[in-house]
Amino acid sequence: MNGLLLCLPVFLPIVAGLAAYFLPFRTDRARHTLYAVIIGLTTVLAWAAILQCDGSAFTFLRFTDTLHFTLRMDGAAKLFAGLSASLWPFTMVYAWDYMKHEGHKPMFWAFFTASFGVTLGIAFAANMMTMYLFYELLTLATIPLVMHAMTKQAIHAGVKYAAYSIAGAALAFIGMVFLIVNDAQEFVPGGHLANYSGSMTLLLAVFVLAFVGCGVKAAIWPMHSWLISAAVAPTPVTALLHAVAVVKAGAFACIRLVYYSFGTEILHETWGQYTVMALAMITLVFGSAMALKQRHFKRRLAYSTVSNLSYILFAAAIMTAEGLLAAFLHLIVHSVVKIMAFFCAGSVLHYAHREYVSELEGLGRRMPLTFACFTAGACALTGIPPFNGFVSKWYIGLAAVGEGSVASCLGFAAILISALLTAIYMFQVVIKAWFPTEGIRLPSEQDAHEAGGFMTVPMLILAALCLLMGLFPDVLLHAIREAVIL
Repeated sequence: MNGLLLCLPVFLPIVAGLAAYFLPFRTDRARHTLYAVIIGLTTVLAWAAILQCDGSAFTFLRFTDTLHFTLRMDGAAKLFAGLSASLWPFTMVYAWDYMKHEGHKPMFWAFFTASFGVTLGIAFAANMMTMYLFYELLTLATIPLVMHAMTKQAIHAGVKYAAYSIAGAALAFIGMVFLIVNDAQEFVPGGHLANYSGSMTLLLAVFVLAFVGCGVKAAIWPMHSWLISAAVAPTPVTALLHAVAVVKAGAFACIRLVYYSFGTEILHETWGQYTVMALAMITLVFGSAMALKQRHFKRRLAYSTVSNLSYILFAAAIMTAEGLLAAFLHLIVHSVVKIMAFFCAGSVLHYAHREYVSELEGLGRRMPLTFACFTAGACALTGIPPFNGFVSKWYIGLAAVGEGSVASCLGFAAILISALLTAIYMFQVVIKAWFPTEGIRLPSEQDAHEAGGFMTVPMLILAALCLLMGLFPDVLLHAIREAVIL
């Protein structure tokens, strides 16, 4: 029974989503209905697996005694799968309206749905080989989404994404081989290598390379620029890229590498730890500084994602139980906030036809619901209580100070700098939208108006979640502690 519950939510959307591409739909409603059934059923099955599976493994393909593709539901899998299964339906509903204005709809819906199953495959992977397989399948499933418009710019973004992903895969492959050779590829809380007796220089070098390889999808500096180029994709795609599917899969893979494969006992207080912490700190500040400089609305949010992903990587690199808690907390919090922020940007793009921050003057008067949601997102990303971003950043700060090393304290300082920059680049948008320059001509109601219900309702629900998660954080904190604290 466990095997069926684990396999169905992974393979149903991949097989059914791609097969439906070849069906001759007469109307968009018919296509939406079928894909809604597939995605809805996948969501139900994923949650059934989360609630019912007992942690035993299911092997669906075996090459040798040590090389096999296996699924298992552990605590970390529950958190990432639950996040994906909760946010994918919001994006689907949003896309019903948004994609009315776009072409290539059969391709979009096929790969959008298939990506759901691949993401769940990453969550349910029981070992490094299985995760690596789905990690690379995710690249193949999302390249058509990035290249959706098939313009010269979109094709360039897709090629760039593929090149960076291949480079990351090569580095991650080194880590996978090392773990397999040392009989350490199974994901186990605490990792396998505490008693490793070989060359520490080799182990740490492999760890750093593998961390960076997995971190490519998490847009770690200097391998981040593919994510900025991918902003050319339709907003439902960028929302998933930045909130759930790709970048969070990269962060999740880094967490697996640190806490479930190599293990913190052998990595803590080594140059390997300090190297990945340094990269995370650089990315954290760099992303915020570049977001402040960026004038394109979606690209500003993309650089914000680069920064916030490294909050997760930095928390994971602290290599304590508190760091693991903070990493998963910010992974979940940022997903909710950022998917909503991109939904707001998409509404502005489609219903106000504005792409640049300088063009947002007075739009709050014409799109009050959209910019009320964006204001909530700005407060959350900045870390203003009582929104959820404050809670996750607070726990990252506690983990950093509690660990007590010079590197962790430098990371805490980087977080404060990033928070200040975040306040500036997010509230610059908020102020322009709500408080236009005196005498400026406001857009007419025909030029700018609220999106329809399919786009507005998901934004409102997610904005409410940002507030509720901040007001009542104990529910989520308890769930993370129960799932993953080592």
